[in-house]
Amino acid sequence: MSQETPTALKEPTAAGEPAGERSPKGGRSLWSDAWTRLKRDRAAMACLWVIVVYTAIALGGAAYEFAAKRSASLPTFAQSGNPDMTNKAPFESWKYPLGTDWSGKSVLFKALLGAKVSMTVGLMANVIAIPLGMVLGALAGYYGGWIDDLVVWLYTTLASIPGIILLIALKYAFKGVTVFGLDLAGMHGLYIALAVVSWIGTCRLVRAEVMKVRELEYVLAARATGAGGIMILFRHVLRNVAHLGIINFSLGFVDAVKSEVVLSYLGLGVPVGVPSWGSMINAARMDLFVGRWWELTSAVAAMFMLVLALSIFGDRLRDALDPRLRTA
Repeated sequence: MSQETPTALKEPTAAGEPAGERSPKGGRSLWSDAWTRLKRDRAAMACLWVIVVYTAIALGGAAYEFAAKRSASLPTFAQSGNPDMTNKAPFESWKYPLGTDWSGKSVLFKALLGAKVSMTVGLMANVIAIPLGMVLGALAGYYGGWIDDLVVWLYTTLASIPGIILLIALKYAFKGVTVFGLDLAGMHGLYIALAVVSWIGTCRLVRAEVMKVRELEYVLAARATGAGGIMILFRHVLRNVAHLGIINFSLGFVDAVKSEVVLSYLGLGVPVGVPSWGSMINAARMDLFVGRWWELTSAVAAMFMLVLALSIFGDRLRDALDPRLRTA
């Protein structure tokens, strides 16, 4: 009679199943199961393609600006104006399908370069905010005590200030400030200001989830083996709340894009001369009175499509990564 080999204990995932074990619905992990759900959702995939197109436009805009600075044959954005083609309506010239602004610059060209600014701002702000919120939330939820009190006091204090007021205050405070060679009055300060406002929601969610995860059996087993708190936190606990960071990254991207547009409209966002949707709206706010609608419409339409795609995809991603819906 053959002796059975004991099965090694495996770490459970966020869904409550041991990592690597095959689920009853075909052996997919949480991540592959989420991707399968997204592929079946036509709205989610359509929004994903919209996001991919905007990303390609942003990369193309960055490549063009890089090449224009190093080549005399390519005009930079500042050099793209044509005084003979000012305030032309859409389709008056095949070179300017969306018309021109007061300086003769192509509205289409400005909208495409504005996508680069918005995508960069959304990415950089969340690259700072999401890890910060996850680490602080995990520390507060796992250790509790004075660490939890300090983190809760910090995000409660920041959350009590209206977000747009805090952004404006930070942008004014960053004027003339340089840190490690970075001028915080420009784009770098915008990234940091948006990150300071954006990490609070992630921190709250991760803290609440970690307070539940730290009492699960595999965490208690890791403690019993003598593993240190930091190792347990980063090797076991954070891995099982990582989906919260991904979800909040997609949702926070929307808030960062909208906040950049508002700040640029108020003259506190991107530096003067940098094309963005907010600066386009600001420049065209009086054009409607004289019948020039195309610059404002182009900026609003470009922002609307991106924000709508990000919002729908973020909502579908949240549903796909929810462990409680895996058997639904």
